[in-house]
Amino acid sequence: MFKKILIANRGEIACRVAATARRLGVQTVAVYSDADAQAKHVSACDEAIHIGGSAPKDSYLQWARIIAAAQATGAQAIHPGYGFLSENADFARACAAAGVVFIGPPAAAIEAMGLKAESKRLMEQAGVPLVPGYHGAAQDPALLQREADRIGYPVLIKASAGGGGKGMRAVESSADFAAALASCQREARSSFGDDAVLLEKYVQRPRHIEIQVFADSHGHCVYLHERDCSVQRRHQKVLEEAPAPGLTPALRQQMGQAAVAAAQAVGYVGAGTVEFIVEQADYAQPEAMRFYFMEMNTRLQVEHPVTEAITGVDLVEWQLRVAAGEALPLQQHELRLQGHAIEARICAENPDQQFLPATGTLAVYRKPAHCAFERGPLRFDDGVREGDAISPFYDSMIAKLIVHADTREQALARLDAALAQTHIVGLATNVQFLRHVVRSPSFAQARLDTALIPREAARLFDQDPVGLPLAVAAATAQTLLDERALETPDPFSRRDGWCSHPSADAARRRLAFEYRGQPVDATLIYARDASVQLCVEPPAVQAAQADAEAAAAVAPAAAAADCAGPLRFHSLPAGSAWALELGFGGHSSRASVYMLSEQVHVFTPQGAAQIVEIDRLAHAGDHALEGGRLSAPMPGKVLSFCVSAGEAVKKGQPLALMEAMKMEHTLSAPADGTVAELLYAPGDQVSEGAELLRFVPA
Repeated sequence: MFKKILIANRGEIACRVAATARRLGVQTVAVYSDADAQAKHVSACDEAIHIGGSAPKDSYLQWARIIAAAQATGAQAIHPGYGFLSENADFARACAAAGVVFIGPPAAAIEAMGLKAESKRLMEQAGVPLVPGYHGAAQDPALLQREADRIGYPVLIKASAGGGGKGMRAVESSADFAAALASCQREARSSFGDDAVLLEKYVQRPRHIEIQVFADSHGHCVYLHERDCSVQRRHQKVLEEAPAPGLTPALRQQMGQAAVAAAQAVGYVGAGTVEFIVEQADYAQPEAMRFYFMEMNTRLQVEHPVTEAITGVDLVEWQLRVAAGEALPLQQHELRLQGHAIEARICAENPDQQFLPATGTLAVYRKPAHCAFERGPLRFDDGVREGDAISPFYDSMIAKLIVHADTREQALARLDAALAQTHIVGLATNVQFLRHVVRSPSFAQARLDTALIPREAARLFDQDPVGLPLAVAAATAQTLLDERALETPDPFSRRDGWCSHPSADAARRRLAFEYRGQPVDATLIYARDASVQLCVEPPAVQAAQADAEAAAAVAPAAAAADCAGPLRFHSLPAGSAWALELGFGGHSSRASVYMLSEQVHVFTPQGAAQIVEIDRLAHAGDHALEGGRLSAPMPGKVLSFCVSAGEAVKKGQPLALMEAMKMEHTLSAPADGTVAELLYAPGDQVSEGAELLRFVPA
């Protein structure tokens, strides 16, 4: 076994590798960029070496610096993690030339599987099933059109050197093929420097099922069963589970044996994943499934923890042992399936805005109770801590939540409960979206395919699991608790409605909120017995009130009858949150409430919500608009301005376009007004909060 290794990666996977190395008594060296100087993975290792700027091209992709760091610290081997240099054959060769072991497959195997067309030719020779298609080197558009017509529509065009859904188009008819081909080639040329494509039959009801394989340098190769990764958005995985639901034992064995044949065909050594596309005629007919080779990932996968959960194997430990020249610890007949595991990828993004990536600070970062790193029925793998910033330089994934149980049904229940206890405040995340997916009929009933998210869109997006009454009640309770915490025993200083000679008017208090973009009024009524009544008036009811004073009536409108009643709450401070036992309108619930600027973040067993206190928002808004500034919401590049200095604009009119985290963002006018001055030029890099232009409200 190695005495010291360098981990050529960052974040969650670097912490994951370091944990196994520490358990085995292997010392670790971290590398870090400017942005990661205080990152969790740096402190997780025994040593750390700075390798460059924040952008990956200036640090984590600088393999000469990484190899020099390994040599300078005496590291015998380099673990590349996943992403960055993990599938770079030139890096693997450079490690060997420098006398440092690359903890991964041989460079020749990486190259053989790196190009989709070439790998499919190799798989065909090895007898691995392939999707009917064209994988040839000739790229004449007329020839490709003829091949598409031969395969039959719908047909899928895929960039040969592609990945992540780039350079991929589904074509429904022959008449649409030429335009789709040109678009794919442009995108492939831009993303990969290679516009070669391949054609495949577009599989109906496709499932994405992959097989974990492992080979050593002694001629042994095994498969550690399969993972279903069908739940995807933008061709990227959201939830993964093992074993894949609905597979017959015969099909599971056939796919495993095909994966081993694929690995042996390229002389594979180490951990790898063979990905298959599975065609299903019907969700209830597993015996009719057909599987086809898609590609091989020559590295450890993000979703490897679910395989570890059902096999009891530490795949990183196996990587280290195999790279050190040892034989595989177990043979095929010794591997057993144990229960069911599911992984949820927690990402900084906004699902309701087409999964727009988000940046910001983890002001609140609370994990589920009783979770462990690496092992256990509830596992939480991450590379961040509360207070850390999610920057635009790297992947948007914050953490991975993995659950393991005896059955899939138990795992689903455990995952939903754990997601409910995952509280993140400071930036948008997909945690609530994941809960919606887990609860959706398609996922719960294992009706899986890559179209699950669009098929269940009505249940997954723009949901309100908390509801207006409970959200307002929690925000009101938090406001009262916050005020009481600041008050003195002096009754004349109290702000809870107390007065020496109460009158009907004096015993009322009006609160204003904004919920899901709509204004909401609430009235607190203080009774002589110290009880508090809360009346919440939804936007529709407010609009129906002709007289503003009528909105404060004790008896609310009939439409808001379920939004009135006694407000009861019992609190216990929990860090920066109030943990509430809340009762309102005949309903009781638990809630954790966090205040960040003008927003109140409410987490309940049903879901989470954000509600804005108008008073605080107005104050913050006045301050923000003082001087007429509009700022960059995250670090990035100015693409263009949509207006000129001196131009009059209307509320909502686009003012500027920015690019950050490989996505475009539009800044719009907050009100009618005039653009006084443009402070940057197209192409300029700007930091978060940078003032882009001066704006004068009308």
